[in-house]
Amino acid sequence: MPKKINPDGKYGQNIIALFAKLLFSKEKHSLVELSRMLQCSKQSITRMIDDITMFYGVQLTESYEGKRKYYQIEQRPGTLPLVGMSESEFHILQMCRAFTEHLLGRQFFGEAAQALMKSQALLPDGNTSSERHFASLIPGNIDYTPHHKVIRTLIHAMDEKKVCRISYLSITAPKAKTFYLKPLKIFSHKDTIYLHARMAKFPGKPYKEPKFDPLLAIHRIKKLEITDRAFEFPENYDFEKIFNQNFGVIKEASFEVAVEFTGYAAKYVSERIWSPDQKLTKLPSGKIKVRFTTSSKPELIAWVLSFGDEARLLDPKWLIEDLSAVIDRMTENYLHKN
Repeated sequence: MPKKINPDGKYGQNIIALFAKLLFSKEKHSLVELSRMLQCSKQSITRMIDDITMFYGVQLTESYEGKRKYYQIEQRPGTLPLVGMSESEFHILQMCRAFTEHLLGRQFFGEAAQALMKSQALLPDGNTSSERHFASLIPGNIDYTPHHKVIRTLIHAMDEKKVCRISYLSITAPKAKTFYLKPLKIFSHKDTIYLHARMAKFPGKPYKEPKFDPLLAIHRIKKLEITDRAFEFPENYDFEKIFNQNFGVIKEASFEVAVEFTGYAAKYVSERIWSPDQKLTKLPSGKIKVRFTTSSKPELIAWVLSFGDEARLLDPKWLIEDLSAVIDRMTENYLHKN
């Protein structure tokens, strides 16, 4: 029988995690964000906030941005307690550093390493932890060292909520184009760092709402400057709903796919979550069938082809035709011609 969950124990863990999140952060956190972090209802978060206020005598401020509610612990200068770090916490920090070193680039990685050395002083006496325990395999990675200035400028623009003028060279364009954007989120996907933004009005030109919000690869930004134009962070912006609802980083019209896998690929695919809405069916033959939604045709085709003859696209029919055409062109590349 599965182990029963102790609801009181779970509540106790959550209230400690919530308290730590609010206590050690200088930022305000939305009710939606806290609910997602602890994987519980908004009502549960509200109850925990009430308990923290009542039993710990902590003063919390509540604020609203649009319809979203935010919480923040009032902190006075010099009142933040000096708290030791456990060896397990330090292990995790070292793991995070090792796994992201190739994304950070030399300068950012050096700053992360320096922060870890400072943090090691917070370990209890006698406890040590070695960075030699962790590493990362990085074939095909991008060196982001030349792009640190762009990243720092974007972070500053997001902090100040300022519109940016960006010169961007897309992978298919012959030359760079200039845009005015509202930077909203920097995120990583498959060892590439992206900027998700919303379009801002180009001075002197009529504004036309784009069909999809701009998604820019950081390393393709050729020039960036912060303007004096401010913007309000969109009330309805939810990164999780935009990007973590189906397969693919490219967000266009979504469609449902079904793929059959056999052999090694079946085992590999069944161990992973490819889309939150995926449905995996084990077939009597030992094969598996995976069905989910995607918003990116090129990423889906590349993903299926990556499993070779151990993957077969079942649906939709129009995509099977497109995939077959790709395979025919690949075959042509390997035919011996006189």
